[in-house]
Amino acid sequence: MKADVSSSPPLVALRGISKRYGDLLANDHIDLAIDRGEVHALLGENGAGKSTLVKILYGVIEPSAGEIFWEGQPVTIGSPVEARALGIGMVFQHFSLFDELTVAENIAVSLSDDWTLSRVRNRLGDISRAYGLALEPDRAVWTLSAGERQRIEIVRCLLQNPRLLILDEPTSVLTPQEAEHLFTTLDKLAADGCSILYISHKLEEVRRLCRQATILRGGRVIGTLDPRAKSAREIAAMMVGTEIGEVRSGTPHEPKGSMLEVRDLSLSAPGLHGQSLEAISLLAQAGEVVGIAGVAGNGQSELFAALSGERLAAAAETIRIAGQVCGTSNIDSRRRLGAAFVPEERLGHAAAPTHRLSENTLISHAAAEVSHSGFILLNAAKRLAQSIVKSFDVRTPEPDPQARKLSGGNLQKFVIGREIIRRPKLLVVDQPTWGVDAGAARLIRQALVDLAGEGSAVVVISQDLDELFEIADKMAVIHQGRLSPLRGITEWTKEAVGLEMLGESQLHGASHAV
Repeated sequence: MKADVSSSPPLVALRGISKRYGDLLANDHIDLAIDRGEVHALLGENGAGKSTLVKILYGVIEPSAGEIFWEGQPVTIGSPVEARALGIGMVFQHFSLFDELTVAENIAVSLSDDWTLSRVRNRLGDISRAYGLALEPDRAVWTLSAGERQRIEIVRCLLQNPRLLILDEPTSVLTPQEAEHLFTTLDKLAADGCSILYISHKLEEVRRLCRQATILRGGRVIGTLDPRAKSAREIAAMMVGTEIGEVRSGTPHEPKGSMLEVRDLSLSAPGLHGQSLEAISLLAQAGEVVGIAGVAGNGQSELFAALSGERLAAAAETIRIAGQVCGTSNIDSRRRLGAAFVPEERLGHAAAPTHRLSENTLISHAAAEVSHSGFILLNAAKRLAQSIVKSFDVRTPEPDPQARKLSGGNLQKFVIGREIIRRPKLLVVDQPTWGVDAGAARLIRQALVDLAGEGSAVVVISQDLDELFEIADKMAVIHQGRLSPLRGITEWTKEAVGLEMLGESQLHGASHAV
């Protein structure tokens, strides 16, 4: 039975919370209250102050001013250990895992001493099945994709039976069926009295799940509302301070010419774990966006590595870019054929964290021989980086900062802009809008559609089905290393894609001819 909150103080209340970093006021006198059993959304664009606020609540950072009240009593939360002792559980968007430990070891190390590895393994299976989040207890974390790492964070938190559960983008790795299962479970948790603070850029799921939403902009609360009473577009406009338009497809035209052709690509799993690729065939033509859907861990990372040249095929003829065989060619050779690539992990893979934006631009563009001399000098790279920042609305703390100083959404806009500004014949991008706000997502998706409209082929690997249905002309689903036949986007439904993602369709037994 849901707890009676009519005469009780909120489970948690933040009053006048501020956090200053030098001249930057990340949180500016924020008030927020969450009742027992309430599902409350915290919304805002990248850089609005959401992460700072929840880190204060979870004891990761100390506020500059303000008070926290737990069940009406003032408390000081000096560490995550103290937060968990109160009953606060937090699932971060950015992971805090030890790469060399196994899944079970990562979970056990964060729990109390009575959580032995044996107990963790026993409970892990139950929780994983209940939430539709499959995990292998003895698999090393360094072998996992970003989506699988997020699953560990979710399960680790739920094992602690929190009274307040803070979730940051929890459905980014789930199929529609799994997401709905999670929502059902969260509804039950709330009905039993567990409060939930829900952070997501997927506004339709916020409207489905939450009854209250607090919106931040520029570190301040600009409003609290019932998200069911507003459309997703109206909420997005409040978040960013301006109207969010739809992605425009431009002038329709027939695709012409093969820019990417993959024939019968098979690769063994990279190491003891990971996913092998089996008989992958794919065609992306000039002027079209091809979407690849799938649940994390089913071969997306391996497929991206094979297309980009980070892993090489057994035969050159397996992959052709702009008509040239390149299955055994490295990434620089493929760039020189006119291809560009944006991997899933933006910080560390797509961009060197301690290198400045201009230096990251130089590293990427020099290999593609974009200048008349075959290389671009650093001063030219600085001008190009400035152009990317301006064209893609990248908000930076200084003129040419290190990549690590940008927020996730702004770094994502930069690395995608860095490749698009080359006007490549082929762009392959993995999870283009994962964890970015509505405004940034719209800008990125529009840039991808515009690039295809100019005659490039764009391949988008994404776990966001709304994104693929919005921008893709054709789509296939990857499951356990096999790719379904490529079909026009109008031939798919979300339910059909979800079944494919779960491996419950018969299409995987069909021929995968291009």
